[in-house]
Amino acid sequence: MRKVLCVEPVIFVYIFACSLTSPLVQQFIYRRLWEEEYNSTFLSGDGNATRCEQNKSSPAYIKQKEVQEKASVFNMQLDLTGAVPSLIVAFVIVANGDRQGRKRSLVLPSMGALIADICLTAISYFSLSLSVLFAVAFITGLFGSMATFLGGGFAFIADLCHDEKQKTTRIAVVDLIFGVVSGLAGLSSGYFLRGIGFTWTFVTASLLHVVNIIYIIFFLEDTVGISEFQHRAPASCKELLRETFSGVYMLFKTAPYKKRILITVLLFTFMTYLFTMVGGSSLFTLYELDEPLCWNEVYIGYGAAAFTSVSLTSFLGVYLFSKCLRDIYIVFIGIFSYIGGMVMAAFAKTTLLMFLVRVPSLLCFMPIPVLRSMLSKVVLASEQGAVFACIACLEVVTGTIALSVFNILYAATVAWFSGFSFLLSAGLCLIPLAVL
Repeated sequence: MRKVLCVEPVIFVYIFACSLTSPLVQQFIYRRLWEEEYNSTFLSGDGNATRCEQNKSSPAYIKQKEVQEKASVFNMQLDLTGAVPSLIVAFVIVANGDRQGRKRSLVLPSMGALIADICLTAISYFSLSLSVLFAVAFITGLFGSMATFLGGGFAFIADLCHDEKQKTTRIAVVDLIFGVVSGLAGLSSGYFLRGIGFTWTFVTASLLHVVNIIYIIFFLEDTVGISEFQHRAPASCKELLRETFSGVYMLFKTAPYKKRILITVLLFTFMTYLFTMVGGSSLFTLYELDEPLCWNEVYIGYGAAAFTSVSLTSFLGVYLFSKCLRDIYIVFIGIFSYIGGMVMAAFAKTTLLMFLVRVPSLLCFMPIPVLRSMLSKVVLASEQGAVFACIACLEVVTGTIALSVFNILYAATVAWFSGFSFLLSAGLCLIPLAVL
């Protein structure tokens, strides 16, 4: 059977399935905590609103804020549970991709996501305790989760590129797929939830992961030619660890001084911007569920879908600006775009204004693919796995810390100013700006 080198369909399906379930898990947790707090069934409104108390002197309003705080802390604990194993797996699998191939960093996270969705189906159908979600998060982390998948996917793309301009564009295409597909999945999630409920939506996502696994194993060709010597298993765990860390160690050890400084600066800039963006944007669902917006699942889906336009415009920005501007200036423009959107979100108190938040944010995704491309251009072809392993680990560590910090911060400030976290996120963007 003739195999292909087209990895974009794999990324498309994986991102769609994960983005379909991600907002539903948050809403599932929110509803279950609501039902435990009120000892009654959660009611969803017919328009744009849920059952949402806006009278601040009402006891129901106080309970509502308590549910917000509990949901925020629960999400933070869930993220931490899966972060540690996924960090280790991402580093080992992606770093070894230079010698042992890229496909395992695609198939393992897909299998983990399949197991997670099957477990979510059972939790939803049998009304199991929410504490089971911690075991699900840990198991998913053992398979590498999103960081391993994206690390392997970007390394796969970098292997196929032959010049620097092509590398920037193709990496931007993957980020475009990420944004557009996650937006479409977010839009669909509300209708899936309203039409077939949590259980069957999780079943649908499971079937998508099955299709993906079949494609990766039987139809996708690896970009790394694995010789018999390379394919042999290491003699011991010590040898495996030495092989794993040697690539990353040599990346810094043998490089000239200026190259080491450049790699360090780019990694730090990537990490700090990712921290602010992940932390700020992760709070949108809880913010939209709260008063005065009080959105239901369909409007939350609309909000997630609005990021489709942001991903598209960010890709167009990268494509056009790369023809006339240096990469560093594209990063500057993207960071300022994000700052504008977060400041506006902090004071968005109407549905229209919350949707318009995406207008100043139209170019906010540009720094991520450009910084990935800049890092990939700095290193040799044989070091792509090492550099993307570093990026994958930074994504796990930074994303986990960001989610934890911002969820705790949101829980602490939601009672007096729910938009404070967005303002802080915008202010922290001064760090990557200053470093650059």
